[in-house]
Amino acid sequence: MTLFLKRLGLPFKDLSYYETALTHASFAYENQSEKNERLEFLGDAVLGFLMTDYLYRTDPSDEGVMSKKKAKAVSEEALVVYAATIGLKEHMRLGRGEAVKGANGAMVADAFEALMGAIYLDLGLEYVSLFFNQVIKPNLRKTLEIRDHKSALQELIHSGDKRNISYHLIRESGPSHDKEFEVEVRLDKTIRLGSGIGKTKKEAEQRAAKDALGKGNYDTEETV
Repeated sequence: MTLFLKRLGLPFKDLSYYETALTHASFAYENQSEKNERLEFLGDAVLGFLMTDYLYRTDPSDEGVMSKKKAKAVSEEALVVYAATIGLKEHMRLGRGEAVKGANGAMVADAFEALMGAIYLDLGLEYVSLFFNQVIKPNLRKTLEIRDHKSALQELIHSGDKRNISYHLIRESGPSHDKEFEVEVRLDKTIRLGSGIGKTKKEAEQRAAKDALGKGNYDTEETV
């Protein structure tokens, strides 16, 4: 851990913040230690602020365009890209079962946000801003090209008329540290357009939207 942080140029003070940031709930459950979810909550807010500030200062687009760019730049897929550039996945602490399977995208994204929360708590806004500039900014172009299936479906539906789409949780299973969600996307709350399964609700919604885009016929799908 110390070598990892030194490689990132972080003059850490309290190592425990970073150990917790990279601790998945499965490891915490098996070892009676703290999981990274509270730090993830904080890191999500820190990242959101820094991204909003950066776009406001550098992008002349209106609020709607900036909101779409921000959503892509802080999406799960984008966080996985940022995490890969620093080799974060190799330093995560997983329970025995998860270690065999390997961390999925949702776990990696959560850990990256938790790491930002840890940096903020340990070193303050100055250093988490430096981390943002060194790790996130160089990869923004790549992450802004990531396809957002939910937005694409929304735009496609609204391009024809003003009908509404909505996402519905169909099934939730598994222990708290290894949940699986199944989501349906519906047109006007009654017509099934597609479905998706993921480790988070967001991931399941994206897959449901992708499924709907692949089918393409939005008037003849099965009615709920």
